[in-house]
Amino acid sequence: MTLQAQKPVDDGEKAHWLAVRPRLVLASGFMLFLELALIRWTGSNIVHLSYFTNFVLLGSFLGIGLGFLRVGRSRRQPYYSPVVLALLVMVVLAFPVTVDRDTEGVLYWTSLSTTGPPAWLILPVVFCAAALVLMGPAELVGRCFPELPRLEAYRYDLIGSLSGIAAFTALSFLSAPPVFWGLVAALCYGALLAPRPRALYLGLVTVPSLAVVGLLLAETLTAGALWSPYYKVTAKPLRVLGVPVTDISVNGIPHQQAVPAAARLQWEAQYGLPYERAAKPPQDVLIVGAGSGTDVAIALSKGARRVDAVEIDPKLRELGGSVHPDHPYDDPRVTTHVTDGRAFLERGGGSYDLILFALPDSLTLVSGASSLRLESYLFTEEAMRAARAHLKPGGTFSMYNYYRESWLVDRLALTMQRAFGHKPCVDVVSTAGQQAVITAGLAAADQRCAAEWPGAAAGTPPPADDDRPFLYLHDATIPPIYLITLALVLAVSLIAVRVVAGPYRRMRPYADLFLLGVAFMLLETKSVTGFALLFGTTWVVNAIVFAGVLVAVLAAVEVTRRFRTPPLPVMYAVLLGGLLLAWLVPNAWLLSLPVPLRALAAVTVAFLPIFAANVVFAKRFADTADATTSFGANLLGAMVGGCLEYAALVIGYKGLLIVAALLYVGAFLLLPRRGAVAA
Repeated sequence: MTLQAQKPVDDGEKAHWLAVRPRLVLASGFMLFLELALIRWTGSNIVHLSYFTNFVLLGSFLGIGLGFLRVGRSRRQPYYSPVVLALLVMVVLAFPVTVDRDTEGVLYWTSLSTTGPPAWLILPVVFCAAALVLMGPAELVGRCFPELPRLEAYRYDLIGSLSGIAAFTALSFLSAPPVFWGLVAALCYGALLAPRPRALYLGLVTVPSLAVVGLLLAETLTAGALWSPYYKVTAKPLRVLGVPVTDISVNGIPHQQAVPAAARLQWEAQYGLPYERAAKPPQDVLIVGAGSGTDVAIALSKGARRVDAVEIDPKLRELGGSVHPDHPYDDPRVTTHVTDGRAFLERGGGSYDLILFALPDSLTLVSGASSLRLESYLFTEEAMRAARAHLKPGGTFSMYNYYRESWLVDRLALTMQRAFGHKPCVDVVSTAGQQAVITAGLAAADQRCAAEWPGAAAGTPPPADDDRPFLYLHDATIPPIYLITLALVLAVSLIAVRVVAGPYRRMRPYADLFLLGVAFMLLETKSVTGFALLFGTTWVVNAIVFAGVLVAVLAAVEVTRRFRTPPLPVMYAVLLGGLLLAWLVPNAWLLSLPVPLRALAAVTVAFLPIFAANVVFAKRFADTADATTSFGANLLGAMVGGCLEYAALVIGYKGLLIVAALLYVGAFLLLPRRGAVAA
C-alpha cells in the first residue's frame, strides 16, 4: 500500500492556520536551523564535540530520515521533540565534559584534566538525543510531502533549508548568544505543533520550550561569555606577580593570555627566539594567530615598523583590542585582518622580513567536515611554500607552540626543511611539553641556529599535505575512538530504523536512492574542504558553501521540473564526467588563479557533479511510489556517508571522489526496471 492511499494528516493539523506550503518552508527551515544550533551549542559545552561535530550531524541525519519514515505510521504530533531538546540541554549543562588529551592516535589541544562522562558514553548519548530532536521537525516536513507533487514538495523543502541557513548565519553575524537560538526554537515549536488538546500542548510544548529558553538565558547571564562564530569565549582578569593579565578560555578550555610584552618575554624568553634566530631585525612582520595581541605587542617591542595581524576569530580580536594591557591593536603600525591565515597567504600581496605562526591551534572543526580543524591547512608543506613566497630577501619564517610530542616537532621541522630546501633551527625549550620554536630563513644564511637540528628521528610521519592535512594524526589510519563510536552510531541507527520504520524491506525498492545519499554526502564533504582550502576555513566561507550546495540542488530540481532533461543513463554519464573533472583539476592550479577566476573555476568544478547528481535524484524521486519512504532512505544514506567521510583520514579528500564514483555506479546498477512499481 502506498503512502498516497493513507490519510496524510489529521483533521487538527488541516485546520491549523499554516497552509501546506508555508508550513513546509517553516518546518524545513526550523529543521536545518535546529541542526546547526545543536552542532554549535553542544560543541561549546562538550569538548568532545568540538572535535567530533560530525557526530551531531550524523545524529541529525538519522533523525531526519526517521522522521520521514515515521510519516503514515502515526498521526500524533511529534511532541517528543521539544521534550528531548529540554532534557538534552539539562544534561549538557549539568555534566560538562572535557576530552582526554591523550586519546590514542590523534592529538587534541584541551585542558590538562579530564572530567565528566567518557567519550564512548557521551557521544552516543548526544547522537541519540540529536536524532530524536530532529526527528520531530522532519516528521512535520514529511507530512507535507504527500500533499504536493514530488518535486514541488522537494523545492519548498530546499527553500526552507536555505532560510534556516540564512537565519542562523544572521544570528552568528550578530554574535547572538544561545538564548536567541532557544527563542527561535520555542517560536517554531509553538507555530508548528497544533495546540490540541490544550493541556497536552501546554505540558509537552510550552513547558519544555520555556525550560530551554530559561536554561540558555541562565547560561548566557552567568557565563559572561562572548559568542563568536566558533567558540564560547570567556575572559577573566587577574594579576600575576603584580602584572595585569587576562586569561581567555574558549568552550571552557584555557586558550591564551593577554600579557604585556615585557612580562611575557621575561617569563617565557622563547617568545623572543624568532627575532634572535633572524639574520637581521625584522621590520615588516606578519603574525598568523594574532589572537588577543601579545605576539603583536612583542613584535612592536622588537622594533617592527609594520605588523599585519591575522586572526580568524572576530571575538578574540575584539577582546585583544579592549583588554590587552599594551593596547597593541591601537598602534598605527598594526593592521588587522579577520580571516584564515592560509587564505591570507594565498591572496598574494605583501612581503615580510618575518612571518610568524603564533600558536594557531584551534579547538574546533570546520562544520560539516569530519576531521578538518580550522588550522589544518596552515601546517601543510604547500602552506609553508606559500609562506616562503611572501618572504623578502633575508627574511625568516617561524612557528612556536606546546607540541607535546617529539614526533610532532620533527614532523613540522621536516615539513619546513622540504619547503625551504635546508634544515631549520629547532629550539626545544621544554622537553616535558615539547615546547619548541622552529625557524627557517629564506636561505640557510638567513638564520642563526644555536645548534644544528639533527634531522627527523626514525618513524617520524611525513609532512602533511593539502589532500591529507591531518598534522596531529600520527599514522594514515582511523583512530580507535572514531571506529568505536562510528560502530556504535551504526548499530544504534540499524535498531532505530527497524523500530521506527518497520521491516527493512519497506526501503528495499529505494536502495539506489540510499546509495545516492551516501555518495552525495561525500561530494558535499569534498566541496566543503575544497572551498576551505581555496578561500579559508572561516565560518563565512562555510556558510556560503552550504548555501551554494543547496542552491545547486534547488537549481537541479527547477531544471527537472521545468525542462525535459536527458534520460538517467545520460545524466549518470554527465555525473561521472564531473567527478573525473574534479579529480583531474589540481588544487595547486586553482590556488594559482586570481581570486575571482579561482572562485569561478572552483564553483564549476565542485558544483557540476553536485548539479548532475541532483538531476539524477530529482528524476528518480519524481517516479517513486512512496515519497516519504524514498526520501527517508536517501537521508539515511547521507548519514552513512557521514560515517564514510572518515575514510579521508586514510585515502585523503581526493580519494573520496573515487568512493563517490563507485557508489554512483552502484546506484545506477540498482535502478529499478522500467515499469516496476513499489508496493
